[in-house]
Amino acid sequence: MRLYTFPKWLRWLYPGAIWDFSFKKEKSIYLTFDDGPNPEITEFILELLQKYNAPSTFFCLGAQVEKYPDLYQEILADGHSVGNHSMTHPNGWWSRNKTYYKDVYKAEKIIHSKLFRPPYGRVGWNQYRALKKHGFQTVFWTVVSYDFDPEFRAEKFVKKMKKLSKPGAIFVFHDNPKALKILKTELEQLLIYWTQQGYEFKSIPQPQS
Repeated sequence: MRLYTFPKWLRWLYPGAIWDFSFKKEKSIYLTFDDGPNPEITEFILELLQKYNAPSTFFCLGAQVEKYPDLYQEILADGHSVGNHSMTHPNGWWSRNKTYYKDVYKAEKIIHSKLFRPPYGRVGWNQYRALKKHGFQTVFWTVVSYDFDPEFRAEKFVKKMKKLSKPGAIFVFHDNPKALKILKTELEQLLIYWTQQGYEFKSIPQPQS
């Protein structure tokens, strides 16, 4: 069973986190891409976003930025926002707090952003509080696309994403080779649909210091 959205009660556990921008009363969609940059898919995503004038937010892994600094710079040069997705993608529920902080802070040294998305969406309550105190703005999502799941194609990916679209929604896609097959055939269809429906694409702003 896929959980496309977080249960509403979870929001109470993470006060101050961002789940959507519905409060802005604007017909906007916030596209986010996790796990990059990756030479097999990042440039494809960037070209498609440029074609549809869709500024987005890339939650990057520090280890990937170290490997592919030119791709990271290309994301920035194209006007997209970036966020910290940790250094090595640890699961906060299974990590010692000090180890988790060290991983995130190491990524912060090369990803100069105070936006943070916990890998898997899993972050302990004490971890969340500590990162918030450090100045991070945690960003979860409204809809996770499961673009990394090869079995999802049979379940009509585009139809499901359209159904879950609403003003202010934050969608999670993946800047990861596992998502390449689905995104190459389906992402443009969604960009066309959102454009036709009058949505404006926006990136997530960096938090005020």
